[in-house]
Amino acid sequence: MSSRRINGFTLLELMVTVAIVAIVAALAFPSFQGTLRSNRVAAFNNEVIGVMNLARSEAIRNGRGGIVCGSSSGAACDGNWAGGLLAFADADEDGELSADEAALRFVAGNPQLAVDGPDEPIGFDGRGRRRSADEQSLTLRPSECDAGAEQQRTLSINPSGQVRSTREICA
Repeated sequence: MSSRRINGFTLLELMVTVAIVAIVAALAFPSFQGTLRSNRVAAFNNEVIGVMNLARSEAIRNGRGGIVCGSSSGAACDGNWAGGLLAFADADEDGELSADEAALRFVAGNPQLAVDGPDEPIGFDGRGRRRSADEQSLTLRPSECDAGAEQQRTLSINPSGQVRSTREICA
C-alpha cells in the first residue's frame, strides 16, 4: 500500500466555494446592470453625434443643407426619435426627404433606451449652421433609469451647428 495522499477537494469545500461565489455574484449584479445601462446610453450618444456631424458636413459639402430626423423605418421622417435617426442631404432645401435625395445614414433605435427629440427635424444650412431658431436638443436615457445615477445625456445643437453632450441625473 502506498503512503501517498490523494490531493483534491472534498464535497463540503466545493459547496462552500460555490456558495461564496453565488453571494458575491448576487451583490455585484445590480451594479453591473447600471454599468450596462450607462454604456448603452454612451454608445448611442456617440452614434447620434456621428449622425449629426455627418449631416452637417454633408450640408457644408453640397452647399445646400442636411437634415437629421426621427425615423422608425429609415425611409422617411416620422418624428419617432426612439425608433431611430435618419440623416440625409437636403438638396432642394425643403426639409423633407424626396425621391431624388440620398439618405446618408440610418441608425436604428434601441428598445432599451428612451429618446426624446424636437418636434421638427434638425436641419443644417449650407454653411453648417442650424436652420431652426428654436432650441433643439435630444435627451437619451435608459428605459429603466437608476434613481440618482448620471445615466441621462442631453445633446444640444447650438446655432452654429455644433453638438454638445452633457451628462445628467435621470429625471
